[in-house]
Amino acid sequence: MQYCKKCTYPVVSVNLEIDDDKVCSGCKASEEKDVIDWPAREEIFKNLLFEYSSKKTTGYDCIIPVSGGKDSHYQAWYIKQLGLNPLLVSYYTHNYTSEADQNLYNIGNSLGIDHYIYRPSYKTIVKMNRVGFEMTGDMSWHFHCGAWTVPFRVGVSHKIPLLVYGEHGFTDLAGQFSLNDFPEFTRRQREEDVLRGFSHEDFIGKEDLTKDELNWCEFPNDEEIDKVGLRGIFMGNYLYWDANKHLKLAEDLGFKRSSFDQERTYRNFSNVDDIHENGIKDYMKFVKFGYGRATDHTSKDVRLGYISRDEGVQLVKQYDHVFPNRSFQYFSKMTGYSKEEFFVIADKFRDPRVWWIEDGLWWKDNIWGEKSSYGKVYLAESDWEKYKRY
Repeated sequence: MQYCKKCTYPVVSVNLEIDDDKVCSGCKASEEKDVIDWPAREEIFKNLLFEYSSKKTTGYDCIIPVSGGKDSHYQAWYIKQLGLNPLLVSYYTHNYTSEADQNLYNIGNSLGIDHYIYRPSYKTIVKMNRVGFEMTGDMSWHFHCGAWTVPFRVGVSHKIPLLVYGEHGFTDLAGQFSLNDFPEFTRRQREEDVLRGFSHEDFIGKEDLTKDELNWCEFPNDEEIDKVGLRGIFMGNYLYWDANKHLKLAEDLGFKRSSFDQERTYRNFSNVDDIHENGIKDYMKFVKFGYGRATDHTSKDVRLGYISRDEGVQLVKQYDHVFPNRSFQYFSKMTGYSKEEFFVIADKFRDPRVWWIEDGLWWKDNIWGEKSSYGKVYLAESDWEKYKRY
């Protein structure tokens, strides 16, 4: 395991690279923030919004895909205060906590904005949780698919060509692109990064899932996109993005932090919308790559100057490895998996660049320069095939 000397990311982080000086591509992209003319960028953004507004054929100027979090509140507030009329669009995961539900509905209610919320069948999502977990190592695959598909389907059906997302995550976290590239959302990013090479067709027939149950997973085809002129842009390319500053505005609008301490991170105001985001889904990232949500959050806060790297390292040591019992209990009740069954499946997805077996335990190198064990091996790799279903 190699770690960036400026933040807390390891080299195995998705879409991240580390140069010969041990500085990661995410830190390099973050350094660009200090030299960008942000007022000029903001004017470009405003002109872009008003250009689309002047050509609209419906009552809505743009679509804002929202989850209900602090950034969603900021996005909606910013565009609304320009005098524009956006349509909020959400995919409902069925994993919302009580605070998350309140936050989701609060955006439109507090700002006077129409809100389209798509709720797939609960029974369908139970089955997708099981298939997603066993096939991809991610019970929230349906969440990624819905959040990056439903808004585009609404754009086609309502003829609203402009979709405005928040930050471009792979640029902000990992430096996949330069901020000077102005990356936009593409079909390729959806297929390769968001859905990791899988499609809803891989789910059909498993757990008796049918094509009709998964109609909402189908992304608009090229003809539909061209006809409407669909375009997905990111506010983070045009406005200095700092989630810590968005929090104050969101709370003024009625946003609520998590009412319970997160088990895998020190932040109680990030990823509040889905109980698995900071929970069992993120634990699977730790299983796969050897890092978790605390690494994400500390790397952001180190780059923005809120904490030192040494402070970040201590937080990673405290949180990254913790098993999220609250999230798992919810997941277990929904899917029927026992904890041992969970670990049997999880072991399949461990990255051999990160993990190794020694004396019946899983071991990995850590950010503080040691090797540590993280629990017993529930299933030997040679025995996996007899348990594998998907």
